[in-house]
Amino acid sequence: MKAMIMAAGLGTRLGEIGKDTPKVLLDINGITVLERILLKLDSHGFNDIIINVHHLAGKIMEAAKELQEKLNVKISISDETGELLETGGGIYRVRDFFAEKPFLVYNGDILTDLNLEKMYEYHKRKGAIATIALRNRKGNRAFLVDDEGVIRGWTNRENNIDIITVEKPMNLHELPSMAISVYDPGIFDFMEKGKYTMTSIILKATTTGRVIAFRYDRGYWVDIGTPEQLENARQLL
Repeated sequence: MKAMIMAAGLGTRLGEIGKDTPKVLLDINGITVLERILLKLDSHGFNDIIINVHHLAGKIMEAAKELQEKLNVKISISDETGELLETGGGIYRVRDFFAEKPFLVYNGDILTDLNLEKMYEYHKRKGAIATIALRNRKGNRAFLVDDEGVIRGWTNRENNIDIITVEKPMNLHELPSMAISVYDPGIFDFMEKGKYTMTSIILKATTTGRVIAFRYDRGYWVDIGTPEQLENARQLL
């Protein structure tokens, strides 16, 4: 199965730590974030992986080459050094890589014990165009999910901005993203070349009624995007 690791972030929230080291190459108790993610993907059946890179791209590409040999997984690179395309544009740029089967997208600053294989099978069983992993956690931005687990909109709690794609009011639950998603290739019908977030595409696709939530409130989920969160990850693991 195929997956994409989003590793083109600038790492600005990490301050001095992120200037010389990309987030995916940060050390977590002797193992880099990238190696941990690759090990997880491979153990759940995802062994054909593409990684997008921008900030300190050369370091990531060198590490990916070494890890491909060490872990026996196939790794391709999407080099966005010339222009950072954000999540949506970055995924669309490599659309030909995914062929005609569902694929997983995993943010390169996330560590979790979420079962990716179960999520992938759930996506196929539901006939979804997009399945978004959601978790009841702190966060200013959240998807709006109905009682059947269908995503119907998005909210920014900090700015009091709601985007709701249903015609009539319904009971909606606010659940932040875990930054892990599964997409059917049909998602590319809502996309085009450019620089934009994947959230905007997900909201477009909600009109199909086939954008669903995969909720996971157990286990652990940690974002290593700040020095404090990085240290938390090291203690947790």
